[in-house]
Amino acid sequence: MLEGAKRAINTALEAWRRAASANKARQSGRHVTRAELAAGLQRLGIAPGDTLFIHSSLKSLGYVEGGAATVIRALQDAVGQQGTLLLPTYYLPGGTLHATCEMHDYVFDVRRHGTHMGRLPEAFLASGAICRSIHPTHSVSAWGRHAAYLTEGHHRAPSIFGAGSPWQRCIGCDNAKVLGLGISMGPVTFYHALEDAMGDAFPLPIWQARTALLPCLDHAGTRWEVPVRPFDPAVARRRIDHPGRGDLRAYFQQEFDAAGLRVNGQVGDAASWCIPARAFFDHLRLLASENVTIYSTAAQLAARPVSHGASGHPSPSARA
Repeated sequence: MLEGAKRAINTALEAWRRAASANKARQSGRHVTRAELAAGLQRLGIAPGDTLFIHSSLKSLGYVEGGAATVIRALQDAVGQQGTLLLPTYYLPGGTLHATCEMHDYVFDVRRHGTHMGRLPEAFLASGAICRSIHPTHSVSAWGRHAAYLTEGHHRAPSIFGAGSPWQRCIGCDNAKVLGLGISMGPVTFYHALEDAMGDAFPLPIWQARTALLPCLDHAGTRWEVPVRPFDPAVARRRIDHPGRGDLRAYFQQEFDAAGLRVNGQVGDAASWCIPARAFFDHLRLLASENVTIYSTAAQLAARPVSHGASGHPSPSARA
């Protein structure tokens, strides 16, 4: 009962915080429209028929008239009826992958559990015609042409990001792209697709020894035991998304720019970027072969300057 009261209080505080933030932005910020968002996405090279794996910061876009629902409609406008949108709708009640794997009574239920990923994923889940993968920690949701294909069977995949996962299936789709709306190169789970693809051949050990089996309930209420292998917390503290790894985020930004793979632009008020998914994955593999990963130390980065890694690929806009 006490835990339920705490959750209710936290939910109310979060709703108040969001309302106050939105009111402040509405009064002091420039208003961003659906058409303006769609135009910004088009300048990034987003086109009808694209499949987008989206990582985002809603507040960075500015005050959007209509909020998160408007952003979703603008994304749908950009890819059209033949396109596909994927958003991370992860549910991590423990706060981290490791802590969630340590919970004894946790059962993910796709019919009632939401997401801890913020307002845009929350609105996406509520927007209708959404397919959501069955996964206890890294559920992904999709809309559009390939939505069912990309999300079905995630609970039967041998690893979170590996074969049969939404990430690996996205890489295989034509015109698939990774879109960063108002974020750096840090909070991008797409990186982990290479780790699961390489397994023990990845340049350094990043996982804990044990694999947890976490229970899930699908849309029919059928129970599944899903394998989840948490990251080693000590290694994760060196990762590109850690607050102290600004050097690593800057390196990856410069690297993908130098390789001609990243298109940069403005969407609303947000500095944004887009990289073709297959080229993203292949370049990560190239970097790993040269001992550069999202866990690299400052010394490892210094040993491989960005100019050394410029691949000479034409830019995505030049290939279009």
